[in-house]
Amino acid sequence: LETKKFVQNSFEDLSEQIKATTKDIHVRAENTQLMQRYQKGQITLPQYKILLCSLYEIYKTLEEQLDKNSSHPAVAPIYFPQELSRMESLQSDLEHFFGSDWRKRVIVSAATHRYAERLRQVGRESPELLVAHAYTRYLGDLSGGQVLGKITQKSLGLSSKEGLSFFSFPGVSSPNRFKQLYRSRLDSIELTEEQRVVLLQEAVDAFEFNIQVRKGFIVQTDHVASLTNNSTRREAVQKSEDSLFKTSPMIQFTVGLCVALTTVAMAMYAL
Repeated sequence: LETKKFVQNSFEDLSEQIKATTKDIHVRAENTQLMQRYQKGQITLPQYKILLCSLYEIYKTLEEQLDKNSSHPAVAPIYFPQELSRMESLQSDLEHFFGSDWRKRVIVSAATHRYAERLRQVGRESPELLVAHAYTRYLGDLSGGQVLGKITQKSLGLSSKEGLSFFSFPGVSSPNRFKQLYRSRLDSIELTEEQRVVLLQEAVDAFEFNIQVRKGFIVQTDHVASLTNNSTRREAVQKSEDSLFKTSPMIQFTVGLCVALTTVAMAMYAL
Protein backbone atom coordinates (compact mmCIF):
# COMPACT_ATOMS: atom_id res chain seq x y z
CA LEU A 1 0.00 0.00 0.00
CA GLU A 2 1.13 3.52 -0.77
CA THR A 3 2.97 5.34 2.00
CA LYS A 4 2.44 9.07 2.46
CA LYS A 5 4.08 11.70 4.65
CA PHE A 6 1.89 13.66 7.02
CA VAL A 7 2.52 17.09 8.48
CA GLN A 8 1.27 17.00 12.03
CA ASN A 9 -0.04 19.57 14.45
CA SER A 10 0.33 18.03 17.88
CA PHE A 11 -2.53 20.21 19.19
CA GLU A 12 -5.01 19.06 16.53
CA ASP A 13 -7.64 16.47 17.52
CA LEU A 14 -6.91 12.97 16.29
CA SER A 15 -10.41 12.65 14.79
CA GLU A 16 -9.86 15.82 12.73
CA GLN A 17 -6.44 14.59 11.63
CA ILE A 18 -7.89 11.28 10.46
CA LYS A 19 -10.69 13.07 8.62
CA ALA A 20 -8.26 15.43 6.86
CA THR A 21 -5.70 12.74 6.08
CA THR A 22 -8.23 10.34 4.57
CA LYS A 23 -10.26 12.96 2.68
CA ASP A 24 -9.01 12.09 -0.81
CA ILE A 25 -9.10 8.31 -0.40
CA HIS A 26 -12.53 8.58 1.22
CA VAL A 27 -13.78 10.13 -2.03
CA ARG A 28 -12.21 7.25 -3.96
CA ALA A 29 -13.93 4.72 -1.71
CA GLU A 30 -17.31 6.36 -2.27
CA ASN A 31 -16.85 6.23 -6.04
CA THR A 32 -15.95 2.58 -6.47
CA GLN A 33 -18.00 0.57 -8.94
CA LEU A 34 -19.77 -1.20 -6.08
CA MET A 35 -20.94 2.06 -4.51
CA GLN A 36 -22.01 3.40 -7.89
CA ARG A 37 -24.12 0.30 -8.44
CA TYR A 38 -25.56 0.72 -4.96
CA GLN A 39 -26.48 4.35 -5.56
CA LYS A 40 -28.24 3.37 -8.80
CA GLY A 41 -30.16 0.60 -7.03
CA GLN A 42 -28.48 -2.08 -9.14
CA ILE A 43 -27.49 -4.48 -6.38
CA THR A 44 -28.74 -8.05 -6.92
CA LEU A 45 -29.39 -10.80 -4.39
CA PRO A 46 -26.33 -12.90 -5.39
CA GLN A 47 -24.18 -9.77 -5.09
CA TYR A 48 -25.63 -8.86 -1.71
CA LYS A 49 -25.02 -12.38 -0.40
CA ILE A 50 -21.37 -12.22 -1.44
CA LEU A 51 -21.09 -8.78 0.17
CA LEU A 52 -22.43 -10.19 3.45
CA CYS A 53 -19.81 -12.95 3.32
CA SER A 54 -17.00 -10.39 2.98
CA LEU A 55 -18.40 -8.19 5.74
CA TYR A 56 -18.68 -11.21 8.03
CA GLU A 57 -15.03 -12.15 7.54
CA ILE A 58 -13.86 -8.56 8.09
CA TYR A 59 -15.95 -7.90 11.19
CA LYS A 60 -15.30 -11.33 12.67
CA THR A 61 -11.57 -10.63 12.55
CA LEU A 62 -11.84 -6.98 13.63
CA GLU A 63 -14.05 -7.74 16.62
CA GLU A 64 -11.93 -10.71 17.69
CA GLN A 65 -8.89 -8.41 17.78
CA LEU A 66 -10.78 -5.63 19.57
CA ASP A 67 -11.99 -8.12 22.19
CA LYS A 68 -8.47 -9.45 22.73
CA ASN A 69 -7.08 -5.94 23.12
CA SER A 70 -10.04 -4.30 24.86
CA SER A 71 -7.90 -3.25 27.85
CA HIS A 72 -5.17 -1.67 25.71
CA PRO A 73 -4.88 2.08 26.51
CA ALA A 74 -5.58 3.07 22.90
CA VAL A 75 -8.39 0.57 22.29
CA ALA A 76 -10.34 0.86 25.56
CA PRO A 77 -11.71 4.39 24.94
CA ILE A 78 -13.31 3.40 21.60
CA TYR A 79 -14.38 -0.12 22.61
CA PHE A 80 -18.21 -0.22 22.33
CA PRO A 81 -19.21 -3.87 21.78
CA GLN A 82 -22.81 -3.41 22.91
CA GLU A 83 -23.42 -0.47 20.63
CA LEU A 84 -21.36 -1.37 17.56
CA SER A 85 -20.80 -5.12 17.30
CA ARG A 86 -21.87 -6.41 13.86
CA MET A 87 -21.37 -10.14 14.33
CA GLU A 88 -24.83 -11.04 15.59
CA SER A 89 -26.47 -9.00 12.84
CA LEU A 90 -24.33 -10.52 10.10
CA GLN A 91 -24.91 -14.04 11.38
CA SER A 92 -28.65 -13.41 11.34
CA ASP A 93 -28.53 -12.09 7.77
CA LEU A 94 -26.37 -14.96 6.53
CA GLU A 95 -28.65 -17.55 8.13
CA HIS A 96 -31.66 -15.85 6.53
CA PHE A 97 -30.22 -16.13 3.02
CA PHE A 98 -28.08 -19.30 3.25
CA GLY A 99 -29.87 -21.38 5.89
CA SER A 100 -28.62 -22.94 9.10
CA ASP A 101 -25.46 -24.31 7.44
CA TRP A 102 -24.37 -20.84 6.25
CA ARG A 103 -20.89 -21.19 7.79
CA LYS A 104 -20.07 -23.92 5.25
CA ARG A 105 -21.16 -21.68 2.39
CA VAL A 106 -19.27 -18.48 3.19
CA ILE A 107 -16.82 -17.67 0.38
CA VAL A 108 -14.72 -14.52 0.34
CA SER A 109 -12.26 -12.90 -2.06
CA ALA A 110 -8.48 -12.83 -1.78
CA ALA A 111 -8.69 -9.09 -1.03
CA THR A 112 -10.92 -9.82 1.98
CA HIS A 113 -8.46 -12.42 3.25
CA ARG A 114 -5.61 -9.89 2.94
CA TYR A 115 -7.61 -7.34 4.90
CA ALA A 116 -8.38 -9.86 7.63
CA GLU A 117 -4.74 -10.90 7.84
CA ARG A 118 -3.69 -7.26 8.29
CA LEU A 119 -6.18 -6.91 11.15
CA ARG A 120 -4.71 -9.98 12.85
CA GLN A 121 -1.17 -8.66 12.37
CA VAL A 122 -2.09 -5.28 13.85
CA GLY A 123 -3.83 -6.95 16.78
CA ARG A 124 -0.69 -8.95 17.55
CA GLU A 125 1.97 -6.32 16.95
CA SER A 126 0.45 -2.81 17.26
CA PRO A 127 -3.01 -2.87 18.87
CA GLU A 128 -3.25 0.93 18.82
CA LEU A 129 -3.58 0.73 15.03
CA LEU A 130 -6.88 -1.14 15.43
CA VAL A 131 -8.31 2.30 16.21
CA ALA A 132 -7.87 3.32 12.55
CA HIS A 133 -9.77 0.27 11.30
CA ALA A 134 -12.53 0.53 13.89
CA TYR A 135 -13.02 4.22 13.09
CA THR A 136 -13.13 3.58 9.34
CA ARG A 137 -15.54 0.66 9.47
CA TYR A 138 -17.91 1.47 12.30
CA LEU A 139 -18.44 5.17 11.69
CA GLY A 140 -18.76 4.57 7.95
CA ASP A 141 -21.42 1.91 8.40
CA LEU A 142 -23.17 3.88 11.11
CA SER A 143 -23.31 6.96 8.87
CA GLY A 144 -24.56 5.24 5.73
CA GLY A 145 -26.35 2.26 7.22
CA GLN A 146 -29.92 3.52 7.10
CA VAL A 147 -29.67 4.83 3.54
CA LEU A 148 -27.94 1.72 2.20
CA GLY A 149 -30.41 -0.48 4.05
CA LYS A 150 -33.35 1.20 2.31
CA ILE A 151 -31.62 0.99 -1.08
CA THR A 152 -30.89 -2.70 -0.56
CA GLN A 153 -34.46 -3.47 0.48
CA LYS A 154 -35.86 -1.67 -2.56
CA SER A 155 -33.30 -3.14 -5.00
CA LEU A 156 -33.93 -6.70 -3.84
CA GLY A 157 -37.70 -6.22 -3.58
CA LEU A 158 -37.77 -7.41 0.03
CA SER A 159 -41.13 -7.04 1.76
CA SER A 160 -39.58 -6.96 5.23
CA LYS A 161 -36.26 -6.06 6.82
CA GLU A 162 -35.26 -9.69 7.32
CA GLY A 163 -31.76 -10.14 5.95
CA LEU A 164 -30.97 -6.45 6.48
CA SER A 165 -29.92 -6.52 10.14
CA PHE A 166 -26.39 -5.41 9.28
CA PHE A 167 -27.62 -1.91 8.52
CA SER A 168 -29.31 -1.48 11.90
CA PHE A 169 -27.64 -0.39 15.13
CA PRO A 170 -30.28 -1.05 17.81
CA GLY A 171 -27.83 -0.10 20.56
CA VAL A 172 -27.42 3.40 19.14
CA SER A 173 -30.47 5.60 19.68
CA SER A 174 -28.95 8.66 18.00
CA PRO A 175 -26.21 8.05 15.40
CA ASN A 176 -25.14 11.70 15.37
CA ARG A 177 -24.76 11.95 19.15
CA PHE A 178 -22.96 8.62 19.27
CA LYS A 179 -20.51 9.71 16.57
CA GLN A 180 -19.75 12.80 18.62
CA LEU A 181 -19.08 10.62 21.67
CA TYR A 182 -16.91 8.26 19.61
CA ARG A 183 -14.82 11.13 18.23
CA SER A 184 -14.35 12.63 21.69
CA ARG A 185 -13.14 9.25 22.97
CA LEU A 186 -10.85 8.99 19.97
CA ASP A 187 -9.40 12.42 20.75
CA SER A 188 -8.69 11.34 24.33
CA ILE A 189 -6.28 8.60 23.25
CA GLU A 190 -2.70 9.42 24.20
CA LEU A 191 -0.17 8.70 21.47
CA THR A 192 3.39 9.70 20.81
CA GLU A 193 4.01 11.79 17.70
CA GLU A 194 5.49 8.76 15.97
CA GLN A 195 2.50 6.58 16.89
CA ARG A 196 0.14 9.24 15.61
CA VAL A 197 1.89 9.40 12.23
CA VAL A 198 1.76 5.61 11.89
CA LEU A 199 -1.91 5.52 12.91
CA LEU A 200 -2.83 8.12 10.29
CA GLN A 201 -1.09 6.03 7.63
CA GLU A 202 -3.01 3.00 8.88
CA ALA A 203 -6.27 4.93 8.45
CA VAL A 204 -5.37 5.57 4.80
CA ASP A 205 -4.44 1.90 4.43
CA ALA A 206 -7.77 0.88 5.99
CA PHE A 207 -9.62 2.77 3.26
CA GLU A 208 -7.36 1.20 0.63
CA PHE A 209 -8.09 -2.29 1.97
CA ASN A 210 -11.81 -1.57 1.75
CA ILE A 211 -11.44 -0.28 -1.82
CA GLN A 212 -9.62 -3.46 -2.81
CA VAL A 213 -12.33 -5.56 -1.14
CA ARG A 214 -14.97 -3.71 -3.16
CA LYS A 215 -13.02 -4.24 -6.38
CA GLY A 216 -12.62 -7.93 -5.56
CA PHE A 217 -16.33 -8.09 -4.83
CA ILE A 218 -17.17 -6.78 -8.32
CA VAL A 219 -14.81 -9.30 -9.96
CA GLN A 220 -16.25 -12.11 -7.85
CA THR A 221 -19.90 -11.25 -8.53
CA ASP A 222 -19.30 -10.67 -12.26
CA HIS A 223 -17.60 -14.07 -12.42
CA VAL A 224 -20.55 -15.73 -10.67
CA ALA A 225 -22.94 -13.94 -13.03
CA SER A 226 -20.93 -15.12 -16.03
CA LEU A 227 -20.98 -18.72 -14.79
CA THR A 228 -24.71 -18.44 -14.13
CA ASN A 229 -25.38 -17.01 -17.58
CA ASN A 230 -23.27 -19.70 -19.27
CA SER A 231 -25.05 -22.38 -17.29
CA THR A 232 -28.41 -20.89 -18.22
CA ARG A 233 -27.46 -20.83 -21.90
CA ARG A 234 -26.30 -24.45 -21.78
CA GLU A 235 -29.53 -25.48 -20.10
CA ALA A 236 -31.53 -23.59 -22.71
CA VAL A 237 -29.67 -25.29 -25.57
CA GLN A 238 -30.11 -28.69 -23.94
CA LYS A 239 -33.83 -28.10 -23.40
CA SER A 240 -34.17 -26.96 -27.00
CA GLU A 241 -32.43 -30.08 -28.27
CA ASP A 242 -34.49 -32.32 -25.99
CA SER A 243 -37.67 -30.59 -27.06
CA LEU A 244 -36.79 -30.91 -30.74
CA PHE A 245 -36.00 -34.59 -30.38
CA LYS A 246 -39.15 -35.33 -28.42
CA THR A 247 -41.51 -33.44 -30.73
CA SER A 248 -40.15 -34.54 -34.12
CA PRO A 249 -41.09 -38.09 -35.23
CA MET A 250 -38.88 -37.72 -38.31
CA ILE A 251 -35.81 -36.97 -36.16
CA GLN A 252 -36.65 -39.91 -33.90
CA PHE A 253 -36.99 -42.19 -36.95
CA THR A 254 -33.72 -40.93 -38.50
CA VAL A 255 -31.77 -41.41 -35.29
CA GLY A 256 -33.26 -44.86 -34.81
CA LEU A 257 -32.38 -45.84 -38.37
CA CYS A 258 -28.78 -44.63 -37.93
CA VAL A 259 -28.42 -46.66 -34.74
CA ALA A 260 -29.82 -49.74 -36.44
CA LEU A 261 -27.51 -49.42 -39.49
CA THR A 262 -24.51 -48.87 -37.21
CA THR A 263 -25.39 -52.01 -35.24
CA VAL A 264 -25.73 -54.10 -38.42
CA ALA A 265 -22.43 -52.75 -39.78
CA MET A 266 -20.61 -53.62 -36.59
CA ALA A 267 -22.10 -57.14 -36.61
CA MET A 268 -20.98 -57.72 -40.25
CA TYR A 269 -17.49 -56.44 -39.42
CA ALA A 270 -17.32 -58.89 -36.52
CA LEU A 271 -18.10 -61.75 -38.90
